[in-house]
Amino acid sequence: MFAITAARISPDDPVSGLEAGERPEPEPREGWAVVDVRAASLNHHDLWSLRGVGLDEKSLPRILGGDAAGVDEDGNEVVVHSVIGDLGAGGGDETLDPRRSLLSEVHEGTFAEKLLVPRRNLLPKPPELSFEEAACLPTAWLTAYSMLFGKADLRPGSTILVQGAGGGVSAALIRLAVQAGHRVYATSRSEAKRDRAVQFGAHAAVPTGERLPEKVDAVFDSVGQATWAHSVRSLKPGGAIVTCGATSGDSPSAELTRVFFLQLRVLGSTMGTRSELATLIEMCARTGLRPDIDRVLPLDRAREGFQAMADGDLFGKIVFTL
Repeated sequence: MFAITAARISPDDPVSGLEAGERPEPEPREGWAVVDVRAASLNHHDLWSLRGVGLDEKSLPRILGGDAAGVDEDGNEVVVHSVIGDLGAGGGDETLDPRRSLLSEVHEGTFAEKLLVPRRNLLPKPPELSFEEAACLPTAWLTAYSMLFGKADLRPGSTILVQGAGGGVSAALIRLAVQAGHRVYATSRSEAKRDRAVQFGAHAAVPTGERLPEKVDAVFDSVGQATWAHSVRSLKPGGAIVTCGATSGDSPSAELTRVFFLQLRVLGSTMGTRSELATLIEMCARTGLRPDIDRVLPLDRAREGFQAMADGDLFGKIVFTL
């Protein structure tokens, strides 16, 4: 079967580690399902894997990709939850299992014609969602959903800041927060991305690091070092930062004096549960809310998508089709 693999680790030039070609088809096993992949979406996790984060040379070649929608052996249209974890070890939450992994870390990923995945990781794809739209949900949109509705503890009408508008998680946060009735501010170094954020419902978008017109109840930060101080200083007393990543580095000044004096909350968030994904899928089907897709490419042009993400040349999700 045709697949996109990580063939080499390259921290400085991750896209150079990509390889496209034939790989063995997955062999069925008890409790697992083989899915014919129809669409798969790209995430920063895939670039970090090529840099050697969560993936080492000994495990190569490894099929990349964590998100997919397709058809199972019984002809059912499905969405794939990419967290492979033990509910028992996580106290009922697979994302709290210390031994959890994501597809493409320990098991082969979704950038292939066929995928082997635990059967419990499959959820029904509603007819209202296309395969391309459904494939955007399991990582970026699920992460945003869990941050906003599972961690932040906000009431409708709250004010929030989304750092780094343009990426998959940030774009999803803007759309979901607007749908929930929040007043949304967004930041970006790109004027075009700030304009897109406003088009998608943000109350205002400002250059990265610029002071906001008002303090906010919560900040959603996936950027890390470059935005952390601004995130802390943008909060009302008692406010919260919810962080799910550090694409600019993970060694910011902690701003601890402000944190304890203003009684701020710092909350970490990683992915989301299968039940949260089911609720997100249902929400999109019922409300008409849809992921923002930057571009759709056939899988054999995956390198173009990886390079666009590495260059920051995107707003929303990049989707590969088969």
